[in-house]
Amino acid sequence: MSSVSRPRWRRLLLIVAAFATVLLLSVGGCVTWVYRSAVVSTVGSTDFSNELAIPPLAQSRIREDGTRVFELDMRSGRKEFRPGQTTETWGFNGDYLGPTLRARRGERVEVEVRNKLSEPSTVHWHGMHLPAAMDGGPHQMVQAGGTWTPAWTVDQPAATLWYHPHPHGATEQHVRRGLAGMFLLDDEVSEGLSLPKNYGVDDLPVIVQDVKFRGNQLDSSHGMFRDIGFLGDRTMVNGTLTPYRNVGDELVRLRLLNASTARIYTFGFADDRRFSLVATDGGLLERPVALDRVRLSPGERAEIVVRVRPGERTVLRSTKLDAGLGFWAQRFAGGDDSFDLLELRAAPTLRPSPELPVALAHPSTPDGSDSVTERDFELQLSGINGTPMAMDRIDFTVTRGTAETWTVHNNDGMPHNFHIHDVQFRVLELNGAPPPDALTGPKDTIFLPPNARAKIAMRFDGPADPNSPYMYHCHLLWHEDQGMMGQFAVVEPGQSAGTPAHHESHH
Repeated sequence: MSSVSRPRWRRLLLIVAAFATVLLLSVGGCVTWVYRSAVVSTVGSTDFSNELAIPPLAQSRIREDGTRVFELDMRSGRKEFRPGQTTETWGFNGDYLGPTLRARRGERVEVEVRNKLSEPSTVHWHGMHLPAAMDGGPHQMVQAGGTWTPAWTVDQPAATLWYHPHPHGATEQHVRRGLAGMFLLDDEVSEGLSLPKNYGVDDLPVIVQDVKFRGNQLDSSHGMFRDIGFLGDRTMVNGTLTPYRNVGDELVRLRLLNASTARIYTFGFADDRRFSLVATDGGLLERPVALDRVRLSPGERAEIVVRVRPGERTVLRSTKLDAGLGFWAQRFAGGDDSFDLLELRAAPTLRPSPELPVALAHPSTPDGSDSVTERDFELQLSGINGTPMAMDRIDFTVTRGTAETWTVHNNDGMPHNFHIHDVQFRVLELNGAPPPDALTGPKDTIFLPPNARAKIAMRFDGPADPNSPYMYHCHLLWHEDQGMMGQFAVVEPGQSAGTPAHHESHH
């Protein structure tokens, strides 16, 4: 190489090196900015200016045969979440969310579902034990303009359940638009206990969702690196932003429902006061458990009873997530976020409340001693047990009347949870140890951080239907939509699964 050309090459190399350095610094600066700006907190900045809305109890009629009949219309609407700004929404029987359905164990119920939306959807009865054809999963689509009328007999303990859409590939969007509501069950045990039970007074539904607005519209976009799904920058309770609730009783029962599509909440109070956990997803615990925090992933429920003092104000808060997430997942899965959710304002004089009972309910889930089958489930975003969901494939069958033990392992680098349709289960072990107190009640959904492993036991009481499957899936709804779901059928002894039935709506 000539002496003239060497300086040119040196200049070119210096230019390339300088460009690469600037590029790396720019990318590094961008990543640093995204990382730092990913934290969301409303703690200390919430004005609690809106009175908490209480979903009305759904009206029903009783047929001559004793069947309790509800009516639910899925419809589009417009709601003014913020003064002067009207947002397009979906709801049941209204503009956003839906009424609270309530029934008693032993009742025959029927729900007339009418889809007045412009696209198909479903209504799934989350936590309900009922025939697979009535479950409202992705096989029971209700076409636009169509109707669907599931009916079943309530045959499970008192519990706080809920209902929401379950269309394959679109569940996150349908729930985020506002389609959700509670379904409360009562029984002789719950009615005989001295628990707060005056709905909307000392027994409050608390449906928690995160939300983000883009102008006057709901923003459904996923942020950068948000492989957990949608995460909003503020929260609502029962569709109310910055809510407060006046209470007039010494003890208040909060029925907490995480109706967000991806966010995991760690519920507690701003002053760290203790409360009593009295029920989980599927109903009452054996006895109240004193806690100062309870963690709920999407779909999970918890009933807590908190004591308030005359004239005080106390704030229900969600604090940072302590679940052993990695450095990256902690930040971009919302683990560093915190929210002030709801302010309780106690009256100057409070009605006396009876002390909580020492005992609540006998266990309703099997202890694993009579399980006839053990199954293993590996959770990854690419699919459960390495296989994404297929509507025409039943992954396995279970025999009606038998109990099974399942081991569920999250071997992904991101948070997941695991929900099973039709049954409530008992958590036998979490990471090889007995479960914490907050997981000792009946469950249908369990949170699993990366590398977590849970052993759970359940009984499949039927009825058998080889052609209509139930689902099991991650209830972080974008994960579900990506195919993190499978299906099983309940069959009679010796029977094989058939072909999944697709129940079309009728007009």
